Amino acid sequence: MQNIFSIISAEIGISERQIANTVALLDDGCTIPFISRYRKERTGGLDETQIEAIFKKNEYYNELQARKTTILAAIEKQGKLIPELESTIRNTWNLNDLEDLYLPYKPKRRTRAAVAREKGLEPLAQLIFAQKSVNVYAEAKKYLNDDVKTVEDAIAGASDINAELISEDKSARERVRRQFEQEAVITSKVVKTKMEEAEKYRDYFDFSQRLSTCPSHRILAMRRGESEGFLRVDISPDEEHSLKQLKYLFIHGKGQCSDLLTETIADAYSRLIKPSIETEFASSSKEKADITAIEVFAANLRQLLMTPPLGKKRILGIDPGYRTGCKLVCIDTEGNLLHNDNIYPHKPQEQTALAMKKLSSMVSAYKIDAIAIGNGTASRETEYFVKRIHFDRPVQVFVVSEDGASVYSASSVAREEFPQYDVTVRGAVSIARRLMDPLAELVKIEPKSIGVGQYQHDVDQKLLKDSLDRVVVSVVNNVGVNLNTATKHLLNYVSGLGPVLAQNIVDYRAEHGAFTNRKQLLDVTRLGNKAFEQCAGFLRIPDGNNPLDNTAVHPESYGIVAKIAKDCKLTVAELAEKPEILDGVALSKYVTEQIGMPSLLDIVAELKKKGRNPRGIIKVLEFDKNIHRIDDLEEGMILPGIVTNITNFGAFVDFGIKENGLLHVSQISEKRIESPTEVLKLHQYVNVKVLSIDKERKRIQLTMKGVEQM
Repeated sequence: MQNIFSIISAEIGISERQIANTVALLDDGCTIPFISRYRKERTGGLDETQIEAIFKKNEYYNELQARKTTILAAIEKQGKLIPELESTIRNTWNLNDLEDLYLPYKPKRRTRAAVAREKGLEPLAQLIFAQKSVNVYAEAKKYLNDDVKTVEDAIAGASDINAELISEDKSARERVRRQFEQEAVITSKVVKTKMEEAEKYRDYFDFSQRLSTCPSHRILAMRRGESEGFLRVDISPDEEHSLKQLKYLFIHGKGQCSDLLTETIADAYSRLIKPSIETEFASSSKEKADITAIEVFAANLRQLLMTPPLGKKRILGIDPGYRTGCKLVCIDTEGNLLHNDNIYPHKPQEQTALAMKKLSSMVSAYKIDAIAIGNGTASRETEYFVKRIHFDRPVQVFVVSEDGASVYSASSVAREEFPQYDVTVRGAVSIARRLMDPLAELVKIEPKSIGVGQYQHDVDQKLLKDSLDRVVVSVVNNVGVNLNTATKHLLNYVSGLGPVLAQNIVDYRAEHGAFTNRKQLLDVTRLGNKAFEQCAGFLRIPDGNNPLDNTAVHPESYGIVAKIAKDCKLTVAELAEKPEILDGVALSKYVTEQIGMPSLLDIVAELKKKGRNPRGIIKVLEFDKNIHRIDDLEEGMILPGIVTNITNFGAFVDFGIKENGLLHVSQISEKRIESPTEVLKLHQYVNVKVLSIDKERKRIQLTMKGVEQM
């Protein structure tokens, strides 16, 4: 029997040794970020994506192996497990093929074929299937009895038996499956009685496309329309071609039997084989569409979480609004709420002078360094209002994405943080904190609620959650977490921790004060050696006893760093201050069985970073001051904007009005690209030209072609 690791190796192009070592590490409780960062010698330098692929493939094939065991036991219990069948099953590594092999032995409900067998019609079915040169109608008379009244009844029952036999034939199913793969067309039709209600699905009222080329967003849109009862969706290859393939497989003569079997093939195809294979392809195409949509969602989420932070500044957050006013909050450099208030600068109240005075007073009283304005309703008007005020100190003004802020404000997390305040205050605090440290704030919100993607409610929810959770874990560990200031929500995503240990760390800090070195983690309740191994390298102590505690250098490598420092006649602290000295060090002489050259190179790179944040430096985007609403737009205008969402078919750009414009994938680059992600990133600043404006439907088409970029 073929080895699982050899199958995975052939599929993803990674050696069996690397796969075996990676699986061993995963089985030992190591996390993907830890393996990728600190076990490069074992894996041959595999990155997180490759390790995740190995994890998924290994999980799939182990589940397939378990399914084989179940199937073999079931067939053996029936006394039908011959050596050839057992060998075939053990060497089958495709789930569809495996289920095809099991189908003839699988317990069934009482089918038409089962009823015909009970009536004693199986010999007649065998005679017809063998296509003997006999008078079938004369033969059928032999089977008449109280249960089989007529010759037609006898032949119909025999045909039911043969239809089931054909539908369970592995070769027949493979041929039809191949036809689906090569030719299947997905079509959708509107339910005529619901045409008016289904207006948003107009593009799919009479739609067809080759399934193999149909984009994921179209499949998901059709399936949503189907689930809502507006569309009927079908997946079919050319029926005539499929029947021809089946006839070639089963028909090998002429006469009554062959003619009857030809009719039976048509029945078996339309009633049994086609619906079954269509269900397979409906499921597999939906799964592929889900995966594609989730990949886009995950990429967007990663970019959003990697948004540069403003850092420890005193921030005034504004949740803008018209009728209900703008909610203001002031937070200190640690994100604690200092003050909250309301102003009404817009219609209908339009208390502009009072609002200016109040806002100016708050900026002065709380020594505000920056203002964060949510990008929702009245955002542009609020930004314009704020920038008209002359403050007594330099104040930067930023527009911040408020996607998911309302979800946070109503969550148990927000209630725990601010039990005495309502949702409007909590939402404004979230907006302010997102400017200070987007990652630390966004981890408090369920990832799918952040709103960076499409069809998040239509895709497989478990796949979506698992994928987005892995993204958060990856980003948190890539950035690193301040052990002394991180909330339990942020600590929860650190490699090797989780909710219980995160809470225990927070409790330890409250009781003992700030951590001064990583070793103290071992004093935290229930945090043992394994958890320490997994988490220590991702936790930072900026002002601790050991400068290495503020780097991604793992404690297991401290001894090597100390040896290098000693050989350079320096302390570890001095080496950390002068990492350029390492350029002249022959690292090869420090290679050990545990720490190889990949880890040594990582250590050098980490020391040279000197605490630089991998998220970069925040920038301010200035929108066109003359554009406030869709009526201000004209075709041909070139405007600065920010990418707010990326989908398979394009990207949405905010250029300062309520409606975002669409950059179709065909309008992003002069060169042909398959995906917007080849050129664009979430929150990227771009210049765009207005192609067309549909004011009635509030749709704006944009292009980047021929437009000079920032």
